[in-house]
Amino acid sequence: MENLFSLFINSVFVGNILLAYFLGMCSFVAVSKNMNTAVGLGFAVVFVCTITAPVNWAVYRFFLAPGALSWAGFPEADLSYLKLITFIAVIAALVQAVEMVIDRFSPELYTALGVFLPLIAVNCAILGTSLFMVERSYTLMETLVFGFGAGVGWLLAIASMAAIQVKLRYANIPKGLEGYGITMIVTGLMAMGFMIFSGIAL
Repeated sequence: MENLFSLFINSVFVGNILLAYFLGMCSFVAVSKNMNTAVGLGFAVVFVCTITAPVNWAVYRFFLAPGALSWAGFPEADLSYLKLITFIAVIAALVQAVEMVIDRFSPELYTALGVFLPLIAVNCAILGTSLFMVERSYTLMETLVFGFGAGVGWLLAIASMAAIQVKLRYANIPKGLEGYGITMIVTGLMAMGFMIFSGIAL
């Protein structure tokens, strides 16, 4: 239990999927201008990360990993080279389901997210979560906690950026840094701020 808590804290703060690895930057930069949209997309990413990571774990563990098909009579089969395309297909299918649910229960959020909702399917933060799960040889429970923590970390990052963007509207920004320039500078400063958590020992 202590190990799972440590993994969660690490994935949210120390190894923040966005601020430590800079994954998912496209939608982060584009959607963080509005707090409501940013938080809505953040929760969608939390949900998608939480469900796709364990599903991809099961797909890899029982179908793709070396020796995974021994239950089917193919003990020497190794389909691990298919993990990238398989993970993308699983993520795309689950994101499509999330999109339909949001359209059904929250049309305002669906309209606000616009084209960025389908872009969750190709959000490298979500794909990176599944790939990290394989690389680090997580168990199913560790994968579930890591997926949830990675999503929460992404939500925390985009919500923080949205809050800063509100303040920046009243700031006297040099002309050459307006728009994406100041956004990238603030992102870098946020990343350095999150490096403080690397000293946490759990």
